[in-house]
Amino acid sequence: MIEYPVDQLPQLINDLLQCETHAQKSQLLADAQLNLSTEHLSLLFEAIPKEQRLEIWQLLDKDTQHEIFVTLSDDSCLWLLQTLDDSEAYALLDEVNVEELLELEEVIPERFVDYAKKQLDEAQTKQYDLAQQYSPEQLGHWAGFDFLKITEKATIAGVKKLLQKGLPQYSEVVYLVSRQGSLIGELAINDLIKADEGDNLLALAHYDFSSLHADDDLYEAAEVVIHSEKMAMPVVNSDNKLVGRLTISAAYELRQEIADEAAAKAGGLREDEDLFASVKKSAKNRGIWLGINLATAFLASWFIGLFGATIEQVVALAVLMPVVASMGGIAGSQTLTVIVRGLALGQVTDSNRNALLKKELRVGAVNGLVWALVIGGLTFAWFSDTMLSITITIAILLNLVAASLAGVVIPSILDKMKIDPALSGSVILTTVTDIVGFVTFLGLGSLLLL
Repeated sequence: MIEYPVDQLPQLINDLLQCETHAQKSQLLADAQLNLSTEHLSLLFEAIPKEQRLEIWQLLDKDTQHEIFVTLSDDSCLWLLQTLDDSEAYALLDEVNVEELLELEEVIPERFVDYAKKQLDEAQTKQYDLAQQYSPEQLGHWAGFDFLKITEKATIAGVKKLLQKGLPQYSEVVYLVSRQGSLIGELAINDLIKADEGDNLLALAHYDFSSLHADDDLYEAAEVVIHSEKMAMPVVNSDNKLVGRLTISAAYELRQEIADEAAAKAGGLREDEDLFASVKKSAKNRGIWLGINLATAFLASWFIGLFGATIEQVVALAVLMPVVASMGGIAGSQTLTVIVRGLALGQVTDSNRNALLKKELRVGAVNGLVWALVIGGLTFAWFSDTMLSITITIAILLNLVAASLAGVVIPSILDKMKIDPALSGSVILTTVTDIVGFVTFLGLGSLLLL
């Protein structure tokens, strides 16, 4: 059997696409299902061109099909349902649990959602209805239901029997609730295991604990869990009734969602865009940012046009302009990346923003001074013109300092305006550094070289 470790996934994709027979593909996929995780099988499926995907899909076993289906990107999931026969599409939804349905309902057509809802048992239907009381941006919509809870009337012996049936993942405690369902305490599983059957259960409980609220922002709640040093935290509603929990695993997945979305938006993309999405859809997703970039490029060009006479007389300025612009752009992007990440993680606040700005300005000044001198020296060696070297030295220094300033201020302003800085920050930053660089360089050129 051929083994395909995760780092050999590209080789497996190549092998599948180059297979000449159906039997060879079937064998490769059988090996892959044994050796790859569900996540990597999903990546494999989405790396196959759409005209070949259906053949690959039919070679997967039914359990793998379901596991892959609920982990596909939105575009791929929708494409699959629309491509399969209705009977096959509905079969995929037979085993969908409530948490998977909550994710799928934002993507798939309503008729499929209605069908999946009918397949839920009574308990899951109640959980689904509870989740619908909150918006997708609120924690209550996504709170997990796999936890253990007991009432005040429970006994140590009874709880131990409950534990013997198995524990949900990431369980450190059993939640203690009143008869009305209000959360009143937590019992550490280790304490319960060590306890004698005659011990007082209520005496073992911890009543000083932290909880999340169902109305909390989903991503902010995830950060609370990550920094709590707990495996999970309970989620309560406005009446303090236990509605679910948020595990450390789910919290990190949510943090990764933010990072993936920020990375995609920084390139003018949608996070869930299929690798083989239609040309029309991909062009539409990306076109708007090309248009915005074009507008900012014309703005920078207009500033250059103001110094047309200077450039005509000193051609070396035109040769060196890209150096000034690129140095400012890179310096600004470095600062922007640090600030955007800090904003996403909640590390940048009004209280520390000024200190952070001073630090970044010092970094810009140090790098600006070092590289301005280097570039000034290279310019003199190239053109043997002292004033030209002084001009670019000053321009580089000022542009790197301005880039550091813009890298802090721009994302902070966008964040205050509730505009995602990862989405538009780089476009605005590039425009600022280009304009500052060109105006400084060409302005100094006009003063010192003419």
